[in-house]
Amino acid sequence: MTTQRIIVAGASMGGLRAAEQLRGAGWTGAITVIGDEPHMPYNRPPLSKEVLAGKAPFASLAFTPKASTADVEWRLGTSVTSARLAERVVVLDSGEELPFDGLVVATGMRPRRLRCEGPAVGRHTVRTLGDAQALRAELTRPEARVVVIGAGFIGCEVAATAVGLGVTDVTVVDPLPLPMVGPLGELPARALLGRHEERGVRFALGAGVSGFEGEEHVTGVVLSDGTVLPADVVVESVGSVANTEWLDGNGLDLTDGVLTDGQLRVGGLPYVVAVGDVARFPNARYDGVPRRVEHWSIPGDTAKHAAKALVAHLMGAEAGLAPFAPLPTFWSDQHDFRLQCFGSPVLGLADIRVLDGDPGGDMLVGYHTDGGQLVGVVALGGPAAATGAARYRAQLLKQPALTA
Repeated sequence: MTTQRIIVAGASMGGLRAAEQLRGAGWTGAITVIGDEPHMPYNRPPLSKEVLAGKAPFASLAFTPKASTADVEWRLGTSVTSARLAERVVVLDSGEELPFDGLVVATGMRPRRLRCEGPAVGRHTVRTLGDAQALRAELTRPEARVVVIGAGFIGCEVAATAVGLGVTDVTVVDPLPLPMVGPLGELPARALLGRHEERGVRFALGAGVSGFEGEEHVTGVVLSDGTVLPADVVVESVGSVANTEWLDGNGLDLTDGVLTDGQLRVGGLPYVVAVGDVARFPNARYDGVPRRVEHWSIPGDTAKHAAKALVAHLMGAEAGLAPFAPLPTFWSDQHDFRLQCFGSPVLGLADIRVLDGDPGGDMLVGYHTDGGQLVGVVALGGPAAATGAARYRAQLLKQPALTA
């Protein structure tokens, strides 16, 4: 077999796991991983917590690649700007064109930014190491007035970290009535709100942001109801945008990430697969509706499946894989408690039940379909609650598919 090359576009966790899994699936040809950050892949969840709090240096975040990837070529500090998939060519920001036999799309997400009038200085996001380092420099001042826009996972984590650093003026803004109510539902979201307020975080809920005050630096956040919140530091945590522009012009469905089939293949092309949170895939465990999943477990899960499918094709073999059916898993550390989840709560928001505990203490919540099938479990509290949620993992894995 002549030397062939697989290009992995994206050098974050998904790109690293893809390279490792390609070797694990038996690929002995060349692998080139391309990423726009100057760093080797590192763990992102601690950025809004331990790194922001000054408890974790960068060295502790870097993943240690497996020995099998020692010969992988890493081209960091560069990016893929376009692709001609039919020709099996990608184009780099330098103008260089690289041919490939197989392509892994692992370009991930970037933070969504608010398009509001006002100064840009003082407005932060948290996605990269540089983002976290810049924001930490601002949060070392206890007198800082911090406004976090967005009460999702990152927003709540940043607010909790800021309070933990001694900042006394922290307000979270969100147009929804409760923090994280979209993915968790009302009961856990209300319990979460109470825990944050008890620890000093204020909330301005039910209002959006219409602009920012200040000349060169932000001094205030203008809400949609006319309220102005004084602010020295603003953190925008209003969702993510998939990095898919480089795939334009190839006839792909890029409406929300990269649409794949049940084997994570892109656009009907068996030599192109997608991994990580940029992939919008049908989950055979549930209803088969393609969705993106931005959980820590997904890069590894998608990489393992996609690598087998891609390598089998390139080696002229049948992969013989069942449709992709991961069990999503996530956790979120906030203040002195943790949110731990197994499964897909969003599919069971119509029937939320307390399985153990109560909203005022450790609590275990189950999410069920209209037919009563358990599809997700969320723990809120200390280690005992997280352990309780883990006990349901085996049950969720054995559940029949919703489409069965």
